[in-house]
Amino acid sequence: MRAGAAVLAVVVLVITGFAWHSVDSLISNIERIGNLGLGGGRDGAVDILLVGVDSRTDAHGNPLSDRERALLHAGDEVGTNTDTIVLIRVPNDGRSATAISLPRDSYVDIPDLGKGKINSAYGATKETQRLKLMNQGVPEADADKQSTQAGRQALIKSVANLTGISVDHYAEVSLLGFVLLTDAVGGVEVCLNNPVDEWMSGADFPAGRQRLDGPAALSFVRQRHNLPRGDLDRIVRQQVFMAQLVGQVLNAKTLSNPGRMKQLSDAVGRTVVLDDDWDVLAFLQQLQDLSGGQVKFETIPVTDLNYLTTSGESVVRVDPAAVKSYVGSLVDGKTAESDEPAVDPATVTVSVYNASGIGGLAGQVAQALRGKGFHEGLVGNYTGPKVSGSRVLAAKTSDAKAKAVAEALGGLPVLADTTLSPDSVSVVLASDYSGPGSAAGSMFDFSGTSSAAATPVPPAPPIDAGQNGPKCVN
Repeated sequence: MRAGAAVLAVVVLVITGFAWHSVDSLISNIERIGNLGLGGGRDGAVDILLVGVDSRTDAHGNPLSDRERALLHAGDEVGTNTDTIVLIRVPNDGRSATAISLPRDSYVDIPDLGKGKINSAYGATKETQRLKLMNQGVPEADADKQSTQAGRQALIKSVANLTGISVDHYAEVSLLGFVLLTDAVGGVEVCLNNPVDEWMSGADFPAGRQRLDGPAALSFVRQRHNLPRGDLDRIVRQQVFMAQLVGQVLNAKTLSNPGRMKQLSDAVGRTVVLDDDWDVLAFLQQLQDLSGGQVKFETIPVTDLNYLTTSGESVVRVDPAAVKSYVGSLVDGKTAESDEPAVDPATVTVSVYNASGIGGLAGQVAQALRGKGFHEGLVGNYTGPKVSGSRVLAAKTSDAKAKAVAEALGGLPVLADTTLSPDSVSVVLASDYSGPGSAAGSMFDFSGTSSAAATPVPPAPPIDAGQNGPKCVN
């Protein structure tokens, strides 16, 4: 067994319950699912969606015991939310891996449901479909199975729409799995800058280094109240925990201990779900040159940590165009959907022209583009030939800057205008425009109710799995 391959086995699979040492014997015990709409994209990487599910059943749908539910310190509410959402990008050469966390309250488009927190995509879709199927006379067990499948599909699509990434593989672990896996390695060492006592998560810890068992570790990674940056600080906890777990599982005392490996095997069989097209052994063979220092943990950029929707709901506001650019740049500096370098909006000057007859539209869209980081050019009414629809104009349709602007405005077409200079990008707005800055687009990025002052949060420095000892965090 190569330690390098084991590192990514841990990052990709420990959170889902796998252990490299026992892959062969474990595969047959894992719940496998198909028809998730995975793959199809060629973006230079294998992209794996890791999901931590707040479920009161095991991977096979069996209810947890009263004792197990008590261990989770998660209450009795019924539902399936995804409290942990991580997209792992592994370049095709297998020499690095980046685990990208998505805040659970990110306000995104959810297929067939409209705007909502990304952690509700799975559960809300599942419940909607479950009730629909039962009203059609479908037996409860079948309705639950079919609606769970729909929930997973909705989450995968939501993540793909936000990041621009085609998800290739899917891995899911329940809260119970997290507890059992932590206990199987003898607990995980963490470090806190300050003591905490927060009843909702059950987090009650002193400052400094300490080793946590499964239930305590679950409280550690679930706390978000009473933290300076709320959900973002919780993500940091999850990342440092996973990085520390990497080192501990690779420890010879864990991998050579039959009792520990039996615990890992039992945890896998009860709490893990993987897509049925994933050849795990072949995947791990790609990773022979990977080392701990090449495994990084990142978080997507956030536009406003304290955004309020028009209904008064507190969410994390994200800019899909900025997220796509950031996520795409994490694999060899390329964008998610092309071989062109990622475009920095600050390098693009955009002129906006109104051909719609809607007063003030050009100014509103120019403001929206400024909010996304673009520089403002000329703004005014359009005086050219009649247009049949909104578009972005550039000297060539392949212009990367024009494509970035088109994406920022909701996917407008890019058309060639040979009268423009190579550095010019213009937007022409017709009456069909419904993106950021329009009345219809107010439910998306730039209008509506928000906090008095936006709280943008740029991506933090990455955490790598090669660090000696736990990183101290809030």
